[in-house]
Amino acid sequence: MDDIAIQVTNVEKVYKLYDKPSDRIKEALGLGRGKHHKEHHALKGVDLTIRQGECVGIIGTNGSGKSTILKIITGVLSPTSGDVTVNGRISALLELGAGFNMEYNGIENIYLNGTMIGFSEKEIREKMDAILEFADIGEYVYQPVKTYSSGMFVRLAFAVAINIEPEILIVDEALSVGDVFFQAKCYHKFEEFKEMGKTIVFVSHDLSSISKYCDRVVLLNQGTKLGEGKPKEMIDIYKQVLVGQYAVPESENTRLLDDEELRRVAAGSMAGTKKEAGTDKGSVPGGVAENPELLEYGSKKAVIEEYYITDEKGVRTSAILKGNGFTIHMKVGMAEDIQAPIFAFTIKNVRGTEITGTNTMFEKAFLEPVSAGEKCEVAFTQKMNLQGGDYLLSLGVTGYENDDFTVYHRLYDVLNLTVISDKDTVGFYDMDSTVEVKKVN
Repeated sequence: MDDIAIQVTNVEKVYKLYDKPSDRIKEALGLGRGKHHKEHHALKGVDLTIRQGECVGIIGTNGSGKSTILKIITGVLSPTSGDVTVNGRISALLELGAGFNMEYNGIENIYLNGTMIGFSEKEIREKMDAILEFADIGEYVYQPVKTYSSGMFVRLAFAVAINIEPEILIVDEALSVGDVFFQAKCYHKFEEFKEMGKTIVFVSHDLSSISKYCDRVVLLNQGTKLGEGKPKEMIDIYKQVLVGQYAVPESENTRLLDDEELRRVAAGSMAGTKKEAGTDKGSVPGGVAENPELLEYGSKKAVIEEYYITDEKGVRTSAILKGNGFTIHMKVGMAEDIQAPIFAFTIKNVRGTEITGTNTMFEKAFLEPVSAGEKCEVAFTQKMNLQGGDYLLSLGVTGYENDDFTVYHRLYDVLNLTVISDKDTVGFYDMDSTVEVKKVN
């Protein structure tokens, strides 16, 4: 189709791993019998279609193949098998140092990178002022880049990548380097690129940025594409993968599950069902908006049996007036002895961005062992300073077993929380400022 910017078809990437250098030599010379290497499959039959003007995020744990697929798309690596088609001029900001000669100074590297992308010396010279202004590294641009700090390096690299007017921009974790002001400038450029209809492929562990900027998210795990879909849904599945509580479907290597099937598989992988969590016991008051498709998982050594919100008068509700106090309640039953359970809540916006939250470990509120059969009633009380609108509440019980982080029970997006406000300020929450203005002569 004419609107496809990147097409990846059944791409495999296999690396040969040798126990010692001599094994590589033996195999190259045909000495000995059999193989002298092990095969590591960095990518396993990955398919990916990115359309022009999309901003697509790629997420996954370390070693899932995110950087590998970006390097194959940009031509830095060749696939072992499969096909990649790119329609448009790519500018890539991959790992720190890629595409730069460490002995050249900043100006020379700008010309080097621009030439590699396909610009003439005259075109690069015309863009030089914009690149130097964006990088803002002063006289260091005339020094060899091997003398740069990591922050200076990424400023120059991103300035080159963003100002040569690519049709496709590929960024791999590079924005985690640099000060907060530079990061803000980079994200502002992201927004400009999206408005201009540019194609962006974005790899990051910053799930808030993935949720905010991406139209679609691809989830990789151990070289396999688990799924793709809306940012919120893929991020929720990713969080299960992170704690080892996502059951990989048997059909994973043969076909891609769609969003609905992923939700169903995720539900099937939970240690229990929503009814077991207590929702048949009147845990949610009438009129409160409970999510019928909440995402739930955990070992169930502890179970959240009841949950609700009360306003400052103690009335159960899901609508809170901005500026008023409110309390998040949950009752948790223990199926086994737990050394030090951690109770937590998180509030997200409708796009899935985590806005705020806390837990009993952060608050140093409860660090005691609990025996099987006991129950804990947990109450988080605070003032509502979020802007008016709809939010989603998630709850959890976790802990550490022999220094290993363990999820006992998590309920994602279990309740809708509506904030009623007659005054909204800028951003996610109100700083409740006191304003004083005086006229002076």
